[in-house]
Amino acid sequence: MPQGEVRVVPDQLLFYCRPGFEHDVAAEVAVHVKLLGWQGRSDFSPQEGYVCFLVEDERPANELHRELRFEQLVFARQCLVALPPLSLARDDRLSAIVTQVVASGWSFDAIWHETPDTNEGKALAGLIKALTRPLESTLRKRGALRRKAAGRRLHLFWTDGDRVQLGMSFAGNRSELPGGIRRLRFPSAAPSRSTLKLEEAWHEFIPRDEWDERLAEGMQAADLGAAPGGWTWQLVNRGMHVFAIDNGPMKGDLMATGLVEHLREDGFVWEPPYRLDWLVCDIVDKPARVTAMVQRWLTRRWCREAVFNLKLPMKRRWEEVERCLAQLEDALADAGVRAMLRCRHLYHDREEVTVHVRLRD
Repeated sequence: MPQGEVRVVPDQLLFYCRPGFEHDVAAEVAVHVKLLGWQGRSDFSPQEGYVCFLVEDERPANELHRELRFEQLVFARQCLVALPPLSLARDDRLSAIVTQVVASGWSFDAIWHETPDTNEGKALAGLIKALTRPLESTLRKRGALRRKAAGRRLHLFWTDGDRVQLGMSFAGNRSELPGGIRRLRFPSAAPSRSTLKLEEAWHEFIPRDEWDERLAEGMQAADLGAAPGGWTWQLVNRGMHVFAIDNGPMKGDLMATGLVEHLREDGFVWEPPYRLDWLVCDIVDKPARVTAMVQRWLTRRWCREAVFNLKLPMKRRWEEVERCLAQLEDALADAGVRAMLRCRHLYHDREEVTVHVRLRD
């Protein structure tokens, strides 16, 4: 850093989320931060799609980021170490950005421009495109953007045409998706758009190089609350045999595959005839009731892996998720069942979260 320039130290963490879930991110982060022994406070506005956590501690924010594992978070789409927001001059937006990047003392091997997942954010696409090349060129000349920088990524989070916040992320503790969003193409043959929720869950929870082993042709699965067949379609598309449990009708094309046995029964009481490879469930009911049902399946080892959604209340959603996950973890531990459990608020989810559990035999 040139002599006389003042070092800018990150003092906060920046979280992206679905607009409307800012309070849930703040509540969840508060629990994790307290357990890690840090102090701070969240700052956010409803429906803005992001939360800033201001570190009120003498330690640098990047230390907290290192301790706070992104994969453990439910409602955050991305987690960054962030610098104070910048207000930019309309006739020279780049100078302030370059000055702050250089003053941070960090270097990066990639730059991502991102916005909140709002209509206002999407409207900034043209401006961002115009600034991208000039900014990259300038930062290369200043030595802040180079070919190898240990995987560090610079994120420019644009909230307005004259307001941006700089964040940085590190390989192994971030989302590798722009904006933390996995956009999937809707398969026209699928019965409903809910099919994308299960496909996204597989991408999120199962490494792609394990799909042929863990989502294999010939496996046996149950889909509770299956009609009209959006999740069953994903299972059949992988060549699995499916017990589709629902009193409602299934799409005729699915039944024609010969891979689906449709049973008009109550998914909460139905029991499989033998151990299955997969349980999936997207039943609309109270999250505690769905958790108890899945808990019965897992403690009795009726399946090897499960993906299920929990429909959340309008208020105190994080508290409900925390309660359901704790209930499930305690029940598995009491039954002596070892399992890996993760939960995420996926892009194709709305007022719900997706839980994945894999039993460890």
